Amino acid sequence: MSDNKSKFNEEAPKNVVGGTAVKPSAWRKLLAKKWAAPSAFLAAAAIIVTLMWLYGGAGETSNKPASTDVEVSQGTTDGMTADQLPADDEAVNSSESELMQWPVDRSQLDVVAPFYDAKASGEERQAALIQSGNTFVTNMGIDFAKNDTAFDVTAALSGRVIVSEKHPLNGNIVEIKHADGIVTVYHSLSDVQVKVGDEVKQGTVIAKAGRSELEKDLGVHMHFEVRKDGKAVNPNTLITSDSASATEN
Repeated sequence: MSDNKSKFNEEAPKNVVGGTAVKPSAWRKLLAKKWAAPSAFLAAAAIIVTLMWLYGGAGETSNKPASTDVEVSQGTTDGMTADQLPADDEAVNSSESELMQWPVDRSQLDVVAPFYDAKASGEERQAALIQSGNTFVTNMGIDFAKNDTAFDVTAALSGRVIVSEKHPLNGNIVEIKHADGIVTVYHSLSDVQVKVGDEVKQGTVIAKAGRSELEKDLGVHMHFEVRKDGKAVNPNTLITSDSASATEN
């Protein structure tokens, strides 16, 4: 019996006084290996980096400032955008047989800012520069005025109104779509008479001349542009008559 006890005691070494050693668990054996600690550290670091990336991405999305782009956007009326309007209609198609007219009685008005023509003389190009703060922008239309007084603005061609809104720099604006990719643009308006979706005939009064922040030095005036497939075209190359069309509403 005493021999058996002695053998038992030898097979069960003690690690503390009065206790026997506990068999190491599989987890402790794993951690005891030389590569275990570095691997655990790298895994934890990867998790932390992933969480930081996800959190940072969400913060950038939620804190992203609203766009400050001041380009003209499509106006809407009654929840309907210009892109949702019918592609073709009678007013747009009827402009195919019309000759474009000035939207004002040009013979009674002054051109206070001409169209910027890169091939024009230096003096003419300078006259077609519009100052905006400390910078100058080229005038892609023609501006009309007369003694700081309002005057009627009419549709240069029959078509459909695709923009009718207040712009922070250009004042009240209207854009009308016509056939063959042509859009006429009217800025610095007051007393606007049309809304998005309206079909207008050539010569219909759409507004009166007004003011704008961009060209406030011009006082009461009207800015007129013609765009062909999105590119500005000099109205002087398309219109030969000095008078506006006299079509009634």
